[in-house]
Amino acid sequence: MTMKRIVLLFLGLCVSFSGYAQEKGSVLITNGTVLTITDGNKENTDVLIENGIITRIGKDIPAPKGIKTVDATGKYVMPGIIDAHSHIAAVDVNEWTHPVTAEVSMEESVNPNDINIYWALAGGVTSIHLMHGSANVIGGQNETLKLRYGSSMNDMRFKDAPRTIKFALGENPTRVHGQGFNVQPRTRMGVEQVIRNHFDAALDYRRDRQDYLDARDAYEKGERESPPVPVARNIRMETLVDIIEGEIRVHCHSYRSDEIMMLMRVFEDYGIKSYTFQHANEAFKIAPELRKNNAYTSVFSDWWAYKFEVYYSTAFNASILNANGVINSINSDSGELIRHLNHEAAKTVHYGETSKQDALKMITINPAIQLGIDEKVGSLEEGKHGDVAIWSGHPLSIYSVAEATFIDGQQYFDRSGDPDDMRLDPDPEGSFAEARKRWYEEHGRRGATCMEGAEIRFSKRGMQF
Repeated sequence: MTMKRIVLLFLGLCVSFSGYAQEKGSVLITNGTVLTITDGNKENTDVLIENGIITRIGKDIPAPKGIKTVDATGKYVMPGIIDAHSHIAAVDVNEWTHPVTAEVSMEESVNPNDINIYWALAGGVTSIHLMHGSANVIGGQNETLKLRYGSSMNDMRFKDAPRTIKFALGENPTRVHGQGFNVQPRTRMGVEQVIRNHFDAALDYRRDRQDYLDARDAYEKGERESPPVPVARNIRMETLVDIIEGEIRVHCHSYRSDEIMMLMRVFEDYGIKSYTFQHANEAFKIAPELRKNNAYTSVFSDWWAYKFEVYYSTAFNASILNANGVINSINSDSGELIRHLNHEAAKTVHYGETSKQDALKMITINPAIQLGIDEKVGSLEEGKHGDVAIWSGHPLSIYSVAEATFIDGQQYFDRSGDPDDMRLDPDPEGSFAEARKRWYEEHGRRGATCMEGAEIRFSKRGMQF
């Protein structure tokens, strides 16, 4: 085969797959038990998706001409799972060169071909909140994605999703910057002051920009003799201004109740109202205060004690938050846990006697609310996106598996046609992991993920300590 022919075939495949990624699908799912999340459960019910949108939910819906039909008899149909805290599909996670890097964005660090995307689809996940890491007090901007595996960054972006940004409290920023670079913050006191100092600087920047615009208008109207000196543009400050003005939602890495209370006081001082505390292992201690402040939480089901600041928690955390009216989600923060978020949600039923309905909300509509996309996804309703997963049994059962996953009506996972090579271990001998370990030993590890400090390695075979 000539090189020219190889190139032409490759380009043809790229064009074909790109078109597939952007296509809005149509499908009729029939006779399943439909878990709508917001309108109860409906047995022997059909779901019709046309051009990517749910157009009808009911019984005995006639199949429009040319639309594929999927028989869900004896199976469960639910909205696609949403992971409010993920780092899969990322090329880089941390821009650790300064305690505040609000100007950077995970939009520039997406790998649509990450195999973890496919594995997440196999767990019924359709959308993720791709987050910047937790090395910085104020980190980079996050990106909400649809898991259109193998497409492109533009295809994966969740269109019109609100902007979000990552904050981090506690050990990660104090270790990376205080210990690593000997700059503020070295303590939790310093973390608070970094936030306040930069918010104050952002307010000064906003005032100076407005003064310049007012002076320019006056000059153009002849009310001023000389033109004003422009204020140099500062994207970092502009981003912080957008946070203060409510244009960007904050998602904050946090564990301890005292630092969560601290940040709520800071946000109250600056008028910031839309925020979610990620991890929040001690949130159960202050559940009424969180509810009073309309704060959201996104937690692990029963995971703690992997580093010192996380030594205190309870498997009842999510249930206590839910009982107090806090909008809480269950997240993965892991390429492994994301494949069975349904099981993580089920643990709230086991530990805290949370209802099955509320447990499912923690991986569907609740994270959608936290990300500001609940009018489009998170439940099965007419007019919403056709992001759907079909399960072999009730999704909270340990025995159930996702059999098919649709995004905008387009099927991205089919268990019956799952290729064997999609389950291969990409590093079976551990050679890459060993090389990475040696590199870190030689050069040091400057960055920080949420799990930094924990001696845990994830593989397809599970957690390895």
